[in-house]
Amino acid sequence: MPNTSPLDHHGPLVPYITAWSSETMARPLVITKDAGIGYADETPYDRDRDGVLWIREPSSPGRGKPQFGRVHPMRQRRAMRRLLCQVCGHPADRNEQGILWLLSGTSDEDLTTTHPPVCAPCAALAVRACPSLRRQHALVRARSCVPFGVHGVLHRPGLPHPLPDTGGGLAYGDPRIKWMRAAQLIVRLERATEVSPSP
Repeated sequence: MPNTSPLDHHGPLVPYITAWSSETMARPLVITKDAGIGYADETPYDRDRDGVLWIREPSSPGRGKPQFGRVHPMRQRRAMRRLLCQVCGHPADRNEQGILWLLSGTSDEDLTTTHPPVCAPCAALAVRACPSLRRQHALVRARSCVPFGVHGVLHRPGLPHPLPDTGGGLAYGDPRIKWMRAAQLIVRLERATEVSPSP
C-alpha cells in the first residue's frame, strides 16, 4: 500500500488514517449470514482474522480532498496491527518504556482506544494542528497493546435484509459482534505510563 506522509499534501496536515473524498464508501448489499451479517458478494478480504465483517472502502490516499473527522477503515486497522504512526504512517515511536500513544482524554481513563500510536515529532504536530487536542490530551507509553474489539455499525434483523441500528463499540467475545460492520479496531493499552508533553 502506498504510504502518504502528512507533509506530501500542500495545505493543512493530513494524517495517514484520514479518509479522502476519492475514497467514497462502497455500499455492498448486507445480508443475514451465519447468525449475523455478511455481504452478498463477500470475499475473504471483507473479514478480519477474528471473523468480523468490515466496511468496504477503496484506498486512494492523496486523491481529492481530505475528509477530516472521517477515518479510513483499512489504514486505521493497518496502523493498529503494525504499530504505525497515525499521522505519518511510519513506525510509531518506541523506547524501553513502550510505544507512544496520543490520547484525546486523560491517562487515567479506561485505556482502550481507536487512535493508533504516534511518533514523537507527529505527536507535537498533531497537538498544534488539532484544537480539541490542544484543549486536552495525554501522551502515554504502553508496554503492549492487545486487540480489544471493534467500533462500527451494529445491525438488527430485518426484511428483506438486516438494518443498520446503532453505532458504537463492541468487545471481541460479545455475541452481538456477528451483527457488527466494523469501521475501526479498538485496542487496550497495557502497562501504560504518562509521559511529558515533549516525549
